[in-house]
Amino acid sequence: MRIVNPKVQDDLAAGRTIRLNLGVGRRSRPGYYGVDWIEMSGVDVVADLNEPLTELPDNSVEAIYTHHTFEHVVNFIPLLKEIHRVVIPNGQVEVVVPHFSSPYGYSDPTHVRFFGLYSFYYFADEIDQPKRKVPAFYIPERFATDAIKITMMPTLIMCKPIRRLTTKIVNSSIGMLDWYERSWCRNFPADSIKYSLRVKK
Repeated sequence: MRIVNPKVQDDLAAGRTIRLNLGVGRRSRPGYYGVDWIEMSGVDVVADLNEPLTELPDNSVEAIYTHHTFEHVVNFIPLLKEIHRVVIPNGQVEVVVPHFSSPYGYSDPTHVRFFGLYSFYYFADEIDQPKRKVPAFYIPERFATDAIKITMMPTLIMCKPIRRLTTKIVNSSIGMLDWYERSWCRNFPADSIKYSLRVKK
């Protein structure tokens, strides 16, 4: 890991919390420092997300955003442990990844995992899980899932008005999201799923 933007080091040295965009690529986000494994324009921190975030102190990050990155990470659980370490208590982590029903999710040979409704509940206390409980003994670090939203994939049947209405219905409750994954997503696939997580310490 290497900090290439001196402003990041200045903020950390001054004890100011920072915001990170993991896997920034060419999609910068205002107010966030970009993190990627290749040094290029928009990248403030060069880091392989499969390795520890050694230059970041504990509780030095107030928010993390990541868009279509976690599906590429081999050492996913160690990365979650590192995120939990560096993010402040109740800090926000927003994750956008392909939904497991997305046909494009299977096309990319660099994708190493898939995500669904319950993926992050495996790292949540039982009290923070929905009615259907999942095992949560893999790591002691805890995340609360404050919101989940699925984005439907555009198809001939899913024209804009229908897709807008369907998306609203599917995202209306955790029960509807569960029903969609069990009963409907093979015929009407989703494009992506977004998790709004909160770090619990």
